[in-house]
Amino acid sequence: MTLGVAIISFSAILVRLSAASPITVAFFRAAYALPVLFLLQRVMRRSTSRSRSQRLFAFGAGFAFAADLAAWHVAIELIGAGLATVVGSVHVVTTMVAGWVLLRQRPTSLALLATPIVIAGVIFISGFGSANSQGENPALGVVFGVLTAVLYTTYVLLLRGAGTAGASPVDSLLEATAGAAVGALILSPLDGRFSLVPTWPSHLWLILLALGAQVVGWLLINATLPLIEAWETSMILVLQPAGTILWAYLIFAEVFSVSQWVGLVMVIVGVTVVTVARARDPGRAVGAVVVDRLE
Repeated sequence: MTLGVAIISFSAILVRLSAASPITVAFFRAAYALPVLFLLQRVMRRSTSRSRSQRLFAFGAGFAFAADLAAWHVAIELIGAGLATVVGSVHVVTTMVAGWVLLRQRPTSLALLATPIVIAGVIFISGFGSANSQGENPALGVVFGVLTAVLYTTYVLLLRGAGTAGASPVDSLLEATAGAAVGALILSPLDGRFSLVPTWPSHLWLILLALGAQVVGWLLINATLPLIEAWETSMILVLQPAGTILWAYLIFAEVFSVSQWVGLVMVIVGVTVVTVARARDPGRAVGAVVVDRLE
């Protein structure tokens, strides 16, 4: 999963290079990935049967993902990218609570201790306290930021419910990607700059986003989702903004503050502690998680 998160951490870089509007990005990220995922499904098809509920979970996950992107970009406009990232990062908590309540997956003591460290790291990474951190409408921005976290948790949990340990991860990801495309089209009236007309080189970056993040990155993540607990998934996914900071430094030579680099280290250390602790716990062996409680 960590490799998959490293790949999707390039998403913000490619979105920036494309200069496309939020819902345009969401739609074409899915649209360009669909034919590739369809071909992979034909090649990798297994005998594992999938229930109707699993297919609905996958499609619903895609819709939640499209809505998540829309809510996050609204939050950015209202409170700035920094605070929007901070508030959205509470998906670590919402996923942990949801997994505990819905799946009876109690986090380890180390995970509970590492959570505030990881969240603090994201706060540092976001540039909390910068001049534009408060934005134009803090109260409404926080509402959309929390909505982003809830939708991301919904996406992760539904995608888990759509998969089966040992089954091909392509099936559920194909259905989720279709859901994201449909969801983006439904939400497109909310984006004044939404366009279905491809432009160059903007769509070169969107194609790379689709093939890299949506196909390769999420295939690697999706293959692991049924095998680890929901709270672990959320913790590892927090590596994404940390990775984005690193790529922005290496690719765009962006200058970051000392506190942002401290935050990067805090996130990596926190996630590493949880991952290592899990590997040493025989009670949490890979494959021990049962996901059909969602069905």
